[in-house]
Amino acid sequence: MTQTAYCPALLVSAPASGQGKTTATAALARWHVRQGRRVRVFKTGPDYLDPMVLERASGQPVYQLDRWMAGDAHCRQLLHEAAQTSDVILVEGVMGLHDGIASSAALAETFGLPVLAVIDGSAMAQTFGAIALGLATYRPQLDFFGVLANRIGSDSHATMLQESLPDGIAWLGALKRDADAALPSRHLGLVQADEIADIDARIDRAADAFDAINPPLPAPIAFAAPTLEPLPRHLAGKTIAIARDAAFAFIYPANLDCLRAMGAQLAFFSPLADSALPECDALYLPGGYPELHLDTLDANDAMRDAIQKHAGASKPIVAECGGLLACLEALSDADGKTGRMLGLLSGTASMTKRLVNLGMHSVELDGEVIRGHSFHHARTEVTEPAHATTRPERLNGTPEAVYRKGSVFASFLHMYFPSNPAAVARLFNGV
Repeated sequence: MTQTAYCPALLVSAPASGQGKTTATAALARWHVRQGRRVRVFKTGPDYLDPMVLERASGQPVYQLDRWMAGDAHCRQLLHEAAQTSDVILVEGVMGLHDGIASSAALAETFGLPVLAVIDGSAMAQTFGAIALGLATYRPQLDFFGVLANRIGSDSHATMLQESLPDGIAWLGALKRDADAALPSRHLGLVQADEIADIDARIDRAADAFDAINPPLPAPIAFAAPTLEPLPRHLAGKTIAIARDAAFAFIYPANLDCLRAMGAQLAFFSPLADSALPECDALYLPGGYPELHLDTLDANDAMRDAIQKHAGASKPIVAECGGLLACLEALSDADGKTGRMLGLLSGTASMTKRLVNLGMHSVELDGEVIRGHSFHHARTEVTEPAHATTRPERLNGTPEAVYRKGSVFASFLHMYFPSNPAAVARLFNGV
């Protein structure tokens, strides 16, 4: 492995959420792929849905970059590895450029990433320039590459926005408002990419706009290799069965890499379609949308029996968010429809139309801290005692209960395994 790798890179951010960062990043990634370039895309912060779209756009897996959740050394390792095999690296920001306890701006400064700001110009004129100026100068050390106007109405509108920019702020062009290129959403964010029948056509349509823009590549950036010790093989000889289908799809690629690096063999199964578990020593039930598949989950008695037998044999089960909901006795959607779940924990849950919890969280288990995040629209009525509670990292955040019953470990916390591999290994070893 080379000690320093060089690759052009760009962090795509915005003044706020909802400005069109994902569409713009996906379009830019697809456009570069069309030019014959090898493109790697990363997503800042905890997110499962945007990366699904970005993976389709680039043809490569999308990893998270988050300085709080993952640590600088881990982020540096991911960027260094990508730089060795890529022609361009794109990083989609999270929320607004300067928002959060580990902001996109801080990430950009730490790793020397120039910033492209996507600004929704649909309802503004000269104020566009004021916003661009604020983004560019609020953090003086930031390398501000330029701005891209999004959702404009006409060529004359684009000209007006361009003319509003102060000297020194580069105009990278404009994307017009286009319903045929927009990405549909639901209560947790974008609809999963595999559920959008014309996802590639939408990305291609958005990418077409860059043919006229012909965006320049930024200068190559030096990505140094961190000094990291190999992970101890705490899971050597273990097979972990992982639920992965339309109901349980919220899985960080880095989590899978972490398990493999500790020696685990991974076997995937579908709680929706399969009637039996793979031969395994432990189960991982990640988050997702079980509330959208109540009838299928309710009707799959064979899978319910198989997982109950697994738990009855005192084999570990690690469940998070949607996995927690699946471990309860019953789950109701926001319209009141109810389905039977696995019955591993006493209690029920119901979906709400409003957000219940959101934020970065950590949990301390036997003196070891695992980091991650919480994001859900579910309320639970659980009669099991809480084994622990998470610690929210933002002011006035709401802690989440963590349950341990027999071999079952479950909570709303989406854990980022590389934040503490040894502690995660203990969960899958049932310790």
